[in-house]
Amino acid sequence: MAADVAGSGLPVVVLVGRPNVGKSALFNRVVGARRAIVDDAPGVTRDRLVAPASHAGRTFLCVDTGGFLAEPPRDPATLAARVRAQTLTAIQGADCVVCVFDGQSGLGPADRGTIDVLRRSGKPAIFVVQKIDTPRHEALVSEFYAAGPDRLLPVSAAHNRGVAALLDAVVATLPPAGEATAGAGQGTRLALVGRPNVGKSSLLNRLLGAERTIVAPEPGTTRDAIDTPLSVGGRAYVLIDTAGIRRRTRITEPLERHGAVRALGTLARTDLVLVVLDAKEGMTDQDAHLVGRAWEAGRGTILLANKWDTLPRERRDRKAFAAALAAAHPAFAELPLLTVSALTGEGLSGLFPLVVRVERAYDSALPTPALNRALAAAVAEHAPPSPGGRPLRFLYATQTGRRPPVVTIFGSTPATVPRAYARYLAARFTAAFELVGVPLRLDFRARRPEGVRARARRGRRRR
Repeated sequence: MAADVAGSGLPVVVLVGRPNVGKSALFNRVVGARRAIVDDAPGVTRDRLVAPASHAGRTFLCVDTGGFLAEPPRDPATLAARVRAQTLTAIQGADCVVCVFDGQSGLGPADRGTIDVLRRSGKPAIFVVQKIDTPRHEALVSEFYAAGPDRLLPVSAAHNRGVAALLDAVVATLPPAGEATAGAGQGTRLALVGRPNVGKSSLLNRLLGAERTIVAPEPGTTRDAIDTPLSVGGRAYVLIDTAGIRRRTRITEPLERHGAVRALGTLARTDLVLVVLDAKEGMTDQDAHLVGRAWEAGRGTILLANKWDTLPRERRDRKAFAAALAAAHPAFAELPLLTVSALTGEGLSGLFPLVVRVERAYDSALPTPALNRALAAAVAEHAPPSPGGRPLRFLYATQTGRRPPVVTIFGSTPATVPRAYARYLAARFTAAFELVGVPLRLDFRARRPEGVRARARRGRRRR
């Protein structure tokens, strides 16, 4: 577990159980958000999901795991074997394990095997029977005592039955509260987005130095958005690995569609977006669409051309790659670009210094005098047009928002400012303040006439 929760200062509670017993529904209920995909199909959760939860004054990290098979598959390279290995790793790093059974399907051999694994682990364990939706279902619990648990808790994540009692038991099992790291689970949020199989999970694992998410050659392995806290150079980050996003017309599997929607929804809760490209293909139209979505959402954006090591040596020319990208997609020509390899680690040493630079630009405070000097210089070099024969006049500019920066320009007729000239001014401000990778917003407003301002001042004095 070490890589994803190390340094958090919080105890770790891990949910385990065979496929489709309702772990993800219980995880969502415990953390108070729909963080894990819930579906009737078995095996939906493949990676470990981590999120903070609180109860009775205690905060802990809750970990959802994939469906657990007590007996290891014969082929250790299969997806099922790797999910099992992930779950065992999670159990090793747990302070408390919640073993989940399915009350509707009854006790099975896999449940007995899971109990045996937990006993051998020596970890404190709580046993719950899920899907006990009504009091009439409570009779289903008794069957599970045959497997040996001393105590069973009936719960229903769907109806929030028994969850409070479960959390009471979890808190009672946790080690005494220590000095938890302030702001655990917080930090600059970095979302890895991209088309399927461009190497997002491989990049995450390389950055963490451990196999935190499952990497497989078939596209669509990651279905959830997975949050992973880490610290680099004394700065806190949360890496979010997301499902691959394809063109809508090419998404046929409902779970894949759910994962893609969740990935795009991740943009609303991230700070910076790392758009992963396949270096062999350059920026495709779908990549450009993803960059545009991140830009429209107002997020700082960095391009990562992954699999750089797979290119022939004669094609490993970063300047040529950047020039081709700019020629095909001129709107994104100024975005910061790194050529990297998740397999070898090439180029990744420059990632977090670049992230720091982009975040500083994202949170920039732009002094009003400097803004107005930049505005005057831009107008002097390229005067605004005169729509309808009426010249545009800009009076002054001031910053009115951050993360991303928003600059409001007061002028004579703001509604007539052409989009091309607005883009020109945004580019000049971006260059003047080195707002690399940041979608600067411009807002044009009319300055109130002097008579209106004078009446407003007199009204304030009367009050």
